[in-house]
Amino acid sequence: MKAKKISALLLAAAMTACAVPAQGAAADEPKVPKYIFLFIGDGMSYPQVQTTNYYLNAIEDDGDDILTSESKLNMMKFPVAGSAQTYDSTSFCPDSASTATSISTGHKTYSGTINMDEKMETSYETIAEKLKKQLGYKVGILSSVNLNHATPAAFYAHQASRNNYYEIGQELIASNFDYFAGGGLKKTTGSEGDQTDLYELAQEAGYKVIKTKAEAENLTAEDGKAIVIDETLADDDAMSYDMDLEDGEWGLSDYVEKGIEVLDNDTGFFMMVEGGKIDWACHANDAAATITDTVAMDEAVGKAVDFYNEHPDETLILVTGDHETGGLTIGFAGTDYNTFLANISNQKISYAKFDSDYVAAYKENKTDFDTVMADITELFGLQAPTGTTESSNQADSKDVHPEGEEDKGSLVMTDYEYQKLQNAYEETMSRTGEEEEFGQEEYLMYGSYEPLTVTITHILNNKSGINFASYAHTGLPVEVFAMGAGQEQFEGYYDNTDIFNKVAAITGVK
Repeated sequence: MKAKKISALLLAAAMTACAVPAQGAAADEPKVPKYIFLFIGDGMSYPQVQTTNYYLNAIEDDGDDILTSESKLNMMKFPVAGSAQTYDSTSFCPDSASTATSISTGHKTYSGTINMDEKMETSYETIAEKLKKQLGYKVGILSSVNLNHATPAAFYAHQASRNNYYEIGQELIASNFDYFAGGGLKKTTGSEGDQTDLYELAQEAGYKVIKTKAEAENLTAEDGKAIVIDETLADDDAMSYDMDLEDGEWGLSDYVEKGIEVLDNDTGFFMMVEGGKIDWACHANDAAATITDTVAMDEAVGKAVDFYNEHPDETLILVTGDHETGGLTIGFAGTDYNTFLANISNQKISYAKFDSDYVAAYKENKTDFDTVMADITELFGLQAPTGTTESSNQADSKDVHPEGEEDKGSLVMTDYEYQKLQNAYEETMSRTGEEEEFGQEEYLMYGSYEPLTVTITHILNNKSGINFASYAHTGLPVEVFAMGAGQEQFEGYYDNTDIFNKVAAITGVK
């Protein structure tokens, strides 16, 4: 990650922190928010938030051997913090479609289902639809991934399967919502490629479809309904990971800032913002991309805080997650009771960009391992052992808690780690990319990701004192941070369906 960018992030967070108000006494009369922001970090639970905050503290360490940690994220400074459990009708490890349905409608459903009951017969009206229909609020839906992906779709679509991308896109257009922004639509001409292009249908329905940064910058409220697609799409037509952004390229906070500009009106608005690639990074066990995209979403939260400071009696900001992804932990068996989080700063590129810009070329050119290793050192900081490098761990017990030795934080790999990397390289070079099934041992080591890439991130994560337990979702509860009109309603421990219930009660929609 670029040092200048991280420094700028820390400065921006500090400046925004000064603007976040302290919690005051509750007013006698409940306040009805006219402006509602709902931020959903896909896959973001307490581990993602805390790891990000600890990392930001670690790279600011003054070197005096006394560990300290301050709350550097906007969301952590909110006056109210609650917790929501996330199970759905299928599992205690739910998916994004069902959990976003719970948040947007107050109903549980099966994993993979969007705003319909378990019989796939009854559709549920979303909080966004209710606010638009009953109160006349403008509505904005933003995501760093595809705009017809599960989480954004849960605020306007009603489908038995989250994979009905074309039909979801049709519902996006029919929603008549005012502002969509972020990643590109999936399956724009249907699953068979024989349907009318969704962007064409959107224009016919009165939407201004924007696909360049210059057009996005010039967008105003007078332009009417708009669908803004990021100019520089990356993996799966989503926005780039924040750590991969080029100078001047828009990030999530830029789309939020533009959304505020075009949605602001005297009646009110509702804006849902998804940090979708937090989830994707956690699926791939890429801690660095997880951290930087969590920071990116928090920067977007900062834009809402700026707006709140201008309308403190009329604004409500909520920040939550739909579920946790990856089983992220702060702590790794190989580093005992120590962490070396600053090591993460050595990663300069996301797993996805490494795959597309490097691994694809390795396969095509049959690149030798020594050449690959030079790239790994440059882009991830990991170094080959210079001699025989063994590693051992002191026995642990309930009475003895050994601290990790300083050399365990070294980026020089042990022989064991180096051999794992070589094996992963050989596995990557032997794959065709058409594989659909993997043996148990192979899946536990690599998931369905490029063996070389995921092994690089695993080793760097572990050398930093971070570990992932899964390539899928987990059943952890998620945070609910609240600030503004009605904030006190979000204290406590409750079900994710109550996020909808509380917003509906505060605004009076039925």
